[in-house]
Amino acid sequence: MSKIVRFILIINTIVAFNSIESQGTVSTKNITSLIQPPYLKAGDTVAIVAPSGILKSREGEIQQAVSLLKSWGLHPIVGKHVFNQADHFAGTDEERCEDFQNAMDDPSVSAIWCARGGYGTVRILDKLDYTQFRKHPKWVIGYSDITALHSQLHNEGFESLHALMCVSLTKDLSEIQDTVDTFKSALFGNPNNYQLEGSSYNKEGEAIGQLVGGNLTMLHTMLGSETSIDTSGKILFIEEIGEYKYHIDRMLQSLKRAGYFDNCKGLMVGDMSKLRKNTTLWGTSIEQLILDALSEYDFPIAFNMPAGHEPDNRALVLGAKIKLVVQKDKSIISY
Repeated sequence: MSKIVRFILIINTIVAFNSIESQGTVSTKNITSLIQPPYLKAGDTVAIVAPSGILKSREGEIQQAVSLLKSWGLHPIVGKHVFNQADHFAGTDEERCEDFQNAMDDPSVSAIWCARGGYGTVRILDKLDYTQFRKHPKWVIGYSDITALHSQLHNEGFESLHALMCVSLTKDLSEIQDTVDTFKSALFGNPNNYQLEGSSYNKEGEAIGQLVGGNLTMLHTMLGSETSIDTSGKILFIEEIGEYKYHIDRMLQSLKRAGYFDNCKGLMVGDMSKLRKNTTLWGTSIEQLILDALSEYDFPIAFNMPAGHEPDNRALVLGAKIKLVVQKDKSIISY
């Protein structure tokens, strides 16, 4: 190859990269260090938006969320389309995207708190523009269906917060005190270390890496797309609700065949809630199902992480580096 041809190729590569960057679509799936949005302080603004399911007759929970944020010295604002209704969704795709984009673009907003999950986030992922978000990063908060956003944020190069949503609040917050406390601590810059209850199913070992993951169905849904997470050198967290055991096995087998676990450093298993019973019983516990599906890997596996679709839903900073120590009698997660 001549020097002139090589020079032209280099120039074309630089131009192409700059063109992609200007469109706000840079993928950073393989970066080793993510941008941490500024932690919150009194006076900061939190935008409440609804990127997924409908919020029919849920005004009370949103008002309670507003009151909670105010009690922490924060300034809450509610997206103008939050209570819109478009069949299954909290407004049309365009309306939900507009609220989320406005919150992303507003430099005065320090965090975006998702009102609920359900289904629908995946429908707006490709409409979002991260140009202004890169200039003013902010915390995106939620779980379940919001895993789609966490995955996209990770690949864009940002940490995010897997934590309770507005509709998770109970009338008596003392019932979910640990959930609320760990959410507040993480939001204000004190990520929580955890000592988990032991399990005879725990696969012992130690690992250090970025924490990634969320809802298993959503991680499976992202497979093969630009939003799928590269778990190489990372510690994966999964949780699930309302699935048959054979569905969970099928998703794990599919991820495994795609190489999802090949270079993973560790696994944290959260709540597997409201598992459905098939007419043909699976025959083993959900823990054994997971161990069997991943039997060829030597990374540690910790069960009993209180995060997911249960009232006790502890906050996790996704994208942050953690140390995972797994023993039979306990597991320790430290930031």
